[in-house]
Amino acid sequence: MLFGFIPVVVFGAERPDWAFPEADKVQPPSLASESEPKPPPGSTKSYTRKQIDDLSNPPDWYPDMHPPMPPVVAHGAKTFACGSCHLPTGTGHDESAYLAALPVPYFVQQMVDFKSGARKGFGVMPTIAEALSDEEVQSAAAYFASLQARPWLRVVETDTVPKTYVAPGNIRLNLPDGGAEPIGSRIVELPEDEKAALNRDPKSGFVAYVPMGSVARGEALVATGDGKTTKCAICHGETLKGLGVAPPIAGRHANYIVRQLYFFQDGSRSGPSAALMHGVVQKLSVDDMVAIAAYLASLEP
Repeated sequence: MLFGFIPVVVFGAERPDWAFPEADKVQPPSLASESEPKPPPGSTKSYTRKQIDDLSNPPDWYPDMHPPMPPVVAHGAKTFACGSCHLPTGTGHDESAYLAALPVPYFVQQMVDFKSGARKGFGVMPTIAEALSDEEVQSAAAYFASLQARPWLRVVETDTVPKTYVAPGNIRLNLPDGGAEPIGSRIVELPEDEKAALNRDPKSGFVAYVPMGSVARGEALVATGDGKTTKCAICHGETLKGLGVAPPIAGRHANYIVRQLYFFQDGSRSGPSAALMHGVVQKLSVDDMVAIAAYLASLEP
Protein backbone atom coordinates (compact mmCIF):
# COMPACT_ATOMS: atom_id res chain seq x y z
CA MET A 1 0.00 0.00 0.00
CA LEU A 2 1.15 3.50 -0.74
CA PHE A 3 0.21 6.10 1.84
CA GLY A 4 1.51 9.37 0.44
CA PHE A 5 0.54 12.41 -1.55
CA ILE A 6 1.27 14.04 -4.88
CA PRO A 7 1.62 17.84 -4.62
CA VAL A 8 -0.64 19.85 -6.90
CA VAL A 9 0.45 23.43 -7.56
CA VAL A 10 -2.40 25.92 -7.32
CA PHE A 11 -1.59 29.63 -7.13
CA GLY A 12 1.21 30.03 -4.53
CA ALA A 13 1.65 27.04 -2.26
CA GLU A 14 1.56 23.37 -3.20
CA ARG A 15 -1.62 21.68 -2.04
CA PRO A 16 -0.77 19.85 1.21
CA ASP A 17 -2.73 16.68 0.51
CA TRP A 18 -1.81 15.22 3.90
CA ALA A 19 -4.06 17.89 5.47
CA PHE A 20 -7.05 16.64 3.42
CA PRO A 21 -7.55 13.08 4.71
CA GLU A 22 -9.65 10.81 2.52
CA ALA A 23 -10.24 7.14 3.24
CA ASP A 24 -7.65 4.89 1.61
CA LYS A 25 -9.11 2.57 -0.99
CA VAL A 26 -7.17 -0.35 0.49
CA GLN A 27 -7.77 -0.74 4.22
CA PRO A 28 -5.66 -2.72 6.70
CA PRO A 29 -7.29 -6.08 7.51
CA SER A 30 -7.35 -5.36 11.25
CA LEU A 31 -9.59 -2.30 10.94
CA ALA A 32 -12.74 -4.17 12.05
CA SER A 33 -14.08 -2.68 15.28
CA GLU A 34 -15.79 -4.46 18.11
CA SER A 35 -19.51 -4.91 17.44
CA GLU A 36 -20.55 -4.09 21.00
CA PRO A 37 -18.25 -1.30 22.26
CA LYS A 38 -17.90 -0.87 25.99
CA PRO A 39 -19.20 2.42 27.44
CA PRO A 40 -16.40 4.88 28.21
CA PRO A 41 -15.61 5.52 31.90
CA GLY A 42 -18.38 7.39 33.68
CA SER A 43 -21.01 6.89 30.98
CA THR A 44 -24.26 5.05 31.61
CA LYS A 45 -25.09 4.85 27.91
CA SER A 46 -24.78 1.82 25.66
CA TYR A 47 -24.56 1.79 21.86
CA THR A 48 -23.89 -0.86 19.23
CA ARG A 49 -21.30 -0.28 16.51
CA LYS A 50 -24.13 0.27 14.02
CA GLN A 51 -25.65 2.95 16.25
CA ILE A 52 -22.31 4.68 16.75
CA ASP A 53 -21.76 4.79 12.99
CA ASP A 54 -25.25 6.17 12.29
CA LEU A 55 -24.47 9.71 11.11
CA SER A 56 -28.07 10.78 11.63
CA ASN A 57 -28.15 9.71 15.28
CA PRO A 58 -24.68 10.10 16.81
CA PRO A 59 -24.02 8.68 20.28
CA ASP A 60 -24.34 11.00 23.24
CA TRP A 61 -22.17 9.32 25.85
CA TYR A 62 -22.29 12.19 28.33
CA PRO A 63 -25.52 14.25 28.12
CA ASP A 64 -24.45 16.27 31.16
CA MET A 65 -21.48 17.73 29.24
CA HIS A 66 -23.65 20.00 27.12
CA PRO A 67 -27.07 21.68 26.98
CA PRO A 68 -29.96 19.96 25.18
CA MET A 69 -29.12 19.53 21.51
CA PRO A 70 -31.49 20.93 18.89
CA PRO A 71 -32.82 18.34 16.41
CA VAL A 72 -30.40 19.34 13.64
CA VAL A 73 -27.43 18.66 15.93
CA ALA A 74 -28.79 15.47 17.52
CA HIS A 75 -30.53 13.83 14.57
CA GLY A 76 -30.00 15.88 11.45
CA ALA A 77 -32.80 16.81 9.10
CA LYS A 78 -32.44 15.97 5.43
CA THR A 79 -28.78 15.24 6.04
CA PHE A 80 -26.28 14.13 8.70
CA ALA A 81 -26.56 15.35 12.28
CA CYS A 82 -24.03 18.06 13.18
CA GLY A 83 -23.08 16.06 16.27
CA SER A 84 -21.90 13.08 14.23
CA CYS A 85 -18.77 14.80 12.91
CA HIS A 86 -18.40 17.71 15.34
CA LEU A 87 -19.52 15.77 18.45
CA PRO A 88 -22.12 17.07 20.93
CA THR A 89 -19.31 19.07 22.56
CA GLY A 90 -18.34 20.82 19.32
CA THR A 91 -14.70 19.71 19.55
CA GLY A 92 -14.75 17.59 16.41
CA HIS A 93 -12.06 15.40 14.91
CA ASP A 94 -9.03 16.10 12.72
CA GLU A 95 -11.09 15.72 9.54
CA SER A 96 -13.84 18.07 10.76
CA ALA A 97 -13.94 21.41 12.58
CA TYR A 98 -13.90 22.55 16.20
CA LEU A 99 -17.20 24.47 16.46
CA ALA A 100 -17.52 25.17 20.19
CA ALA A 101 -17.73 28.89 21.02
CA LEU A 102 -17.93 30.10 17.42
CA PRO A 103 -19.82 33.43 17.17
CA VAL A 104 -23.35 33.00 15.84
CA PRO A 105 -22.95 35.53 12.98
CA TYR A 106 -19.73 33.85 11.85
CA PHE A 107 -21.33 30.37 11.89
CA VAL A 108 -24.37 31.58 9.96
CA GLN A 109 -22.23 33.34 7.35
CA GLN A 110 -20.25 30.15 6.72
CA MET A 111 -23.47 28.31 5.95
CA VAL A 112 -24.48 31.12 3.60
CA ASP A 113 -21.10 30.89 1.88
CA PHE A 114 -21.31 27.10 1.57
CA LYS A 115 -24.77 27.41 0.02
CA SER A 116 -23.71 30.10 -2.45
CA GLY A 117 -20.50 28.35 -3.44
CA ALA A 118 -18.34 31.15 -2.07
CA ARG A 119 -16.88 28.61 0.37
CA LYS A 120 -16.18 25.33 -1.39
CA GLY A 121 -14.52 23.68 1.56
CA PHE A 122 -13.57 20.07 2.07
CA GLY A 123 -15.83 17.04 2.28
CA VAL A 124 -19.61 17.12 2.41
CA MET A 125 -20.26 20.48 4.09
CA PRO A 126 -21.50 22.29 0.96
CA THR A 127 -24.09 19.53 0.44
CA ILE A 128 -25.10 19.56 4.11
CA ALA A 129 -25.44 23.34 4.19
CA GLU A 130 -27.62 23.29 1.09
CA ALA A 131 -30.06 20.93 2.83
CA LEU A 132 -30.44 23.06 5.98
CA SER A 133 -33.22 25.58 6.49
CA ASP A 134 -32.48 29.03 7.92
CA GLU A 135 -34.11 27.97 11.19
CA GLU A 136 -31.91 24.88 11.44
CA VAL A 137 -28.79 26.93 10.77
CA GLN A 138 -29.78 29.42 13.47
CA SER A 139 -30.47 26.69 16.02
CA ALA A 140 -27.15 24.96 15.32
CA ALA A 141 -25.28 28.26 15.46
CA ALA A 142 -26.82 29.18 18.81
CA TYR A 143 -26.10 25.72 20.22
CA PHE A 144 -22.41 25.62 19.29
CA ALA A 145 -21.91 29.24 20.37
CA SER A 146 -23.21 28.30 23.82
CA LEU A 147 -20.60 25.56 24.30
CA GLN A 148 -17.48 26.27 26.29
CA ALA A 149 -14.22 25.71 24.43
CA ARG A 150 -11.97 23.22 26.18
CA PRO A 151 -8.53 21.69 25.66
CA TRP A 152 -8.68 18.98 23.01
CA LEU A 153 -5.22 18.85 21.44
CA ARG A 154 -1.70 18.01 22.59
CA VAL A 155 1.10 19.27 20.34
CA VAL A 156 4.33 17.29 20.09
CA GLU A 157 7.37 18.45 18.11
CA THR A 158 9.18 15.50 16.53
CA ASP A 159 11.34 14.36 13.62
CA THR A 160 9.52 11.05 13.19
CA VAL A 161 5.88 9.98 13.38
CA PRO A 162 3.96 6.68 13.36
CA LYS A 163 3.06 5.34 9.94
CA THR A 164 -0.62 5.96 9.34
CA TYR A 165 -3.56 5.31 7.06
CA VAL A 166 -6.94 7.02 6.60
CA ALA A 167 -9.89 4.95 7.74
CA PRO A 168 -13.54 5.21 6.65
CA GLY A 169 -14.93 8.53 7.83
CA ASN A 170 -11.61 10.16 6.85
CA ILE A 171 -10.06 9.69 10.29
CA ARG A 172 -6.30 9.14 10.34
CA LEU A 173 -5.11 6.18 12.44
CA ASN A 174 -1.90 4.28 13.19
CA LEU A 175 -1.07 1.48 10.79
CA PRO A 176 -1.66 -1.80 12.68
CA ASP A 177 1.77 -3.10 11.59
CA GLY A 178 3.41 -0.14 13.31
CA GLY A 179 6.58 1.53 12.12
CA ALA A 180 7.72 5.13 11.90
CA GLU A 181 8.69 7.59 9.17
CA PRO A 182 10.08 11.14 8.91
CA ILE A 183 7.48 13.82 9.54
CA GLY A 184 8.86 16.11 6.84
CA SER A 185 6.97 19.37 6.35
CA ARG A 186 3.56 18.20 7.52
CA ILE A 187 1.35 17.72 10.56
CA VAL A 188 0.12 14.28 11.59
CA GLU A 189 -2.87 14.42 13.91
CA LEU A 190 -3.94 11.20 15.62
CA PRO A 191 -6.39 10.22 18.37
CA GLU A 192 -4.99 9.85 21.85
CA ASP A 193 -7.12 6.68 22.03
CA GLU A 194 -8.19 5.18 18.71
CA LYS A 195 -11.10 3.14 20.08
CA ALA A 196 -12.44 6.18 21.91
CA ALA A 197 -12.24 8.30 18.78
CA LEU A 198 -13.97 5.64 16.66
CA ASN A 199 -16.68 5.49 19.32
CA ARG A 200 -17.10 9.29 19.13
CA ASP A 201 -16.13 9.74 22.78
CA PRO A 202 -16.16 13.51 23.53
CA LYS A 203 -13.68 13.13 26.40
CA SER A 204 -10.82 11.69 24.39
CA GLY A 205 -8.83 14.20 22.33
CA PHE A 206 -6.00 14.24 19.82
CA VAL A 207 -2.25 14.65 19.55
CA ALA A 208 -0.81 16.79 16.76
CA TYR A 209 2.71 15.81 15.74
CA VAL A 210 4.49 18.80 14.22
CA PRO A 211 8.02 19.41 12.86
CA MET A 212 10.76 20.44 15.26
CA GLY A 213 10.90 24.21 15.74
CA SER A 214 7.51 24.83 14.15
CA VAL A 215 5.81 26.13 17.31
CA ALA A 216 8.38 28.90 17.82
CA ARG A 217 8.33 29.75 14.11
CA GLY A 218 4.55 29.86 14.22
CA GLU A 219 4.55 32.13 17.26
CA ALA A 220 6.70 34.65 15.37
CA LEU A 221 4.37 34.59 12.37
CA VAL A 222 1.23 34.86 14.49
CA ALA A 223 2.55 37.57 16.82
CA THR A 224 4.32 39.85 14.35
CA GLY A 225 3.65 38.62 10.82
CA ASP A 226 7.43 38.30 10.43
CA GLY A 227 7.32 40.22 7.16
CA LYS A 228 5.11 37.62 5.47
CA THR A 229 1.65 38.21 6.88
CA THR A 230 -0.41 40.29 9.31
CA LYS A 231 -0.37 39.53 13.01
CA CYS A 232 -3.43 37.48 13.88
CA ALA A 233 -4.41 39.46 16.98
CA ILE A 234 -5.61 42.40 14.89
CA CYS A 235 -8.76 40.48 13.90
CA HIS A 236 -8.87 37.50 16.27
CA GLY A 237 -8.06 39.32 19.53
CA GLU A 238 -4.97 39.43 21.71
CA THR A 239 -5.73 36.00 23.17
CA LEU A 240 -6.68 34.65 19.71
CA LYS A 241 -9.98 33.51 21.22
CA GLY A 242 -12.08 35.61 18.86
CA LEU A 243 -13.04 39.25 18.56
CA GLY A 244 -16.53 40.31 17.53
CA VAL A 245 -17.53 38.17 14.57
CA ALA A 246 -13.94 36.99 13.99
CA PRO A 247 -13.71 33.35 15.14
CA PRO A 248 -11.45 31.98 17.85
CA ILE A 249 -8.38 30.26 16.40
CA ALA A 250 -6.50 29.20 19.56
CA GLY A 251 -6.55 25.48 20.35
CA ARG A 252 -8.23 24.48 17.09
CA HIS A 253 -7.32 21.37 15.06
CA ALA A 254 -3.94 21.94 13.42
CA ASN A 255 -4.74 20.36 10.06
CA TYR A 256 -8.02 22.26 9.92
CA ILE A 257 -6.05 25.51 10.24
CA VAL A 258 -3.72 24.43 7.43
CA ARG A 259 -6.72 23.59 5.22
CA GLN A 260 -8.34 26.96 5.79
CA LEU A 261 -5.15 28.95 5.16
CA TYR A 262 -4.71 27.05 1.92
CA PHE A 263 -8.36 27.56 0.95
CA PHE A 264 -8.04 31.31 1.48
CA GLN A 265 -4.92 31.34 -0.67
CA ASP A 266 -6.27 29.30 -3.58
CA GLY A 267 -9.67 31.04 -3.57
CA SER A 268 -11.79 28.13 -2.35
CA ARG A 269 -12.92 30.41 0.47
CA SER A 270 -14.17 33.66 -1.01
CA GLY A 271 -17.01 36.10 -0.54
CA PRO A 272 -17.27 39.11 1.81
CA SER A 273 -16.43 37.16 4.96
CA ALA A 274 -13.16 35.91 3.47
CA ALA A 275 -11.95 39.05 1.71
CA LEU A 276 -9.67 40.21 4.52
CA MET A 277 -7.90 36.86 4.69
CA HIS A 278 -6.87 36.76 1.04
CA GLY A 279 -4.17 39.38 1.45
CA VAL A 280 -3.09 37.91 4.79
CA VAL A 281 -2.20 34.51 3.30
CA GLN A 282 -0.85 35.61 -0.07
CA LYS A 283 2.85 35.17 0.79
CA LEU A 284 2.54 32.09 2.99
CA SER A 285 4.28 28.85 2.05
CA VAL A 286 3.03 25.47 3.25
CA ASP A 287 5.84 25.49 5.82
CA ASP A 288 4.49 28.81 7.13
CA MET A 289 0.99 27.37 7.33
CA VAL A 290 2.31 24.34 9.23
CA ALA A 291 4.12 26.60 11.71
CA ILE A 292 1.09 28.84 12.27
CA ALA A 293 -1.18 25.83 12.77
CA ALA A 294 1.29 24.17 15.16
CA TYR A 295 1.49 27.26 17.35
CA LEU A 296 -2.26 27.92 17.38
CA ALA A 297 -3.01 24.27 18.21
CA SER A 298 -0.62 24.49 21.19
CA LEU A 299 -2.66 27.26 22.83
CA GLU A 300 -5.52 26.98 25.30
CA PRO A 301 -8.79 27.27 23.36
